[in-house]
Parts: sequence; C-alpha cells; structure tokens
Amino acid sequence: MVKNIAIGTGRRKTATARVYLREGTGKIVVNGKDVAEYFDTAEQVQIVHQPLLVTSNENKFDILINVFGGGLNGQASACLHGLSRALLQVDPDSRTSLKANGYLTRDSRMVERKKYGQRGARRRFQFSKR
Repeated sequence: MVKNIAIGTGRRKTATARVYLREGTGKIVVNGKDVAEYFDTAEQVQIVHQPLLVTSNENKFDILINVFGGGLNGQASACLHGLSRALLQVDPDSRTSLKANGYLTRDSRMVERKKYGQRGARRRFQFSKR
C-alpha cells in the first residue's frame, strides 16, 4: 500500500484540486493521466511545477492530483495552490519561499453572476430615450 505523506486542497475560480504527496521520483499524475498529457499548454504544466521548483523538491515526491470543475487554466492554478499546501505540511520551513511567490494565497477572483433582466453581469440593454 502506498502511503500519502501530505494532502493539500487547492481552489481557483470553480476548480478544486485534491493533491496527494507520496515518496517517489517526481512523477505527477492528474486525473489518471500524466501532467503533460492532461494539460494542453506547456504554460499550464509549468504552473503546476512551480511550487516544486521554488522549494527545490522536483524529484523527491510522486504527486497524485484529482481535479474537477472549471476550465484547464483554473484547474492548473488549483493544482498549484493544493501542491503548495501539501508541500507546506511536509516542510514547514518552505513557507517563506512559497508565501513570497504568492502560492499559498487562494486567488479569490470569481466570475460575477449575471443579473436578472440584463444581458450579462455588467452589460445592460441599450438605453432608448424615445
């Protein structure tokens, strides 16, 4: 049986990621696929890797991520947030470097809801004086 060293939950927009850290060689699996296979762009893959690079833990852990909700960019940021929280459980000394880069802060920006009787969140119907 594989034992989880740490578990972290990350959120961004409507995406939620559960991150499990295990002893290993640096393999990252997202929803049963390799991280490069799951995310479309190299930028999204790089976002997921950032906490490991900052704390210099690239090849120390195997990471299993379950992510759902939102789009791929939100999911990548949720993975970053969850991975940062999990790394913090393993090594509390890495808090300063993670916090300095803003990886421990939940990005609270959400899509504003559409208002009733209007076309969108901010968009109004055209005003007609006559």
